[in-house]
Amino acid sequence: MDGPLWTERHAPTIAELPQAGVRDRLERATAEPMNLLVHGPKGSGKTAAVRALADRVHEEAADLIEINVADFFDSSKKEIAEGPRFASFIDATRRRNSSKADLINHVLKESAGYQPVAGGYKTLLLDNAEGMREDFQQALRRVMEQYYETTQFVIATRQPSNLIAPIRSRCFPVPVRAPDHDETVAVLETIAEREDAAYDREGLEYVAGAAGGDLRAAILSAQTAHEQAGELTRTAAYETLSGLATDERVESMVADAEAGEFTDARSTLDELLIDEGHSGEAVLADTLELLGSRYSGRELAELHRVAGEIDLALTEGTNDRLQISHLLARLGEA
Repeated sequence: MDGPLWTERHAPTIAELPQAGVRDRLERATAEPMNLLVHGPKGSGKTAAVRALADRVHEEAADLIEINVADFFDSSKKEIAEGPRFASFIDATRRRNSSKADLINHVLKESAGYQPVAGGYKTLLLDNAEGMREDFQQALRRVMEQYYETTQFVIATRQPSNLIAPIRSRCFPVPVRAPDHDETVAVLETIAEREDAAYDREGLEYVAGAAGGDLRAAILSAQTAHEQAGELTRTAAYETLSGLATDERVESMVADAEAGEFTDARSTLDELLIDEGHSGEAVLADTLELLGSRYSGRELAELHRVAGEIDLALTEGTNDRLQISHLLARLGEA
């Protein structure tokens, strides 16, 4: 996409969040800092809500620390040790002698342990936390106990039941439901007016309906339609969104995975899922269609079996990136 993503350029304030219950609970957290468990389906606005809270309570943006748990725990030891976000926490000796689990625990502790830039506390957001192993949850519990005075812990997840009871009991719950159709349309209308974009109600209705309750996907789809057609009418939305138009990138992603270039394949996957907001189900369907032209017989049957398991996992709300990465890894073994 050209320029900043609309999800970032039009990040909501607490007052602009579409759900009254979420606004009320976050307002309470501004008056009385507390650990939070923000839970709800994909694209419902959990991360946006936490950022709105942090923007209200912190004078410095650096006092919001975000760790995407799904990406972090799926990273290799080398990626954690040498990645630009965490390299400053890890000296050469620790990098050589520590296991991946030790590095993860160390980063959690260091992220929580340093003093806030301004004010009395900082916020540590652990996003997409449904995949966190129990041993790391136990480590997180100890970190929460140790640094509660200077760090507000916010855990965002689709599946709060996957968290251990000691963590859930230390957090004030903030349930976030999927936005309904009218709420999604209202958000899109606000953004379209701020962008001075030509639109009609039918165009916004089409984008909202296609997103199926995923607010992030709806906003990014609206941006795609506007950039490609110059407007957000029904005709423009239908013509630009009726197909993913990802054939070349899906083909590149699959080719990289087959060649063992997993980092490159995952980078393309990130562009599709994160930068452009396509659903995991849609990317999986396009990938399977391509695989049908490249494989046959038992190999194709096995890939369809793996994809079937992934599709079921996606339906149950697990992490899109992690699940489709499993299919890409399978291609590298073929």
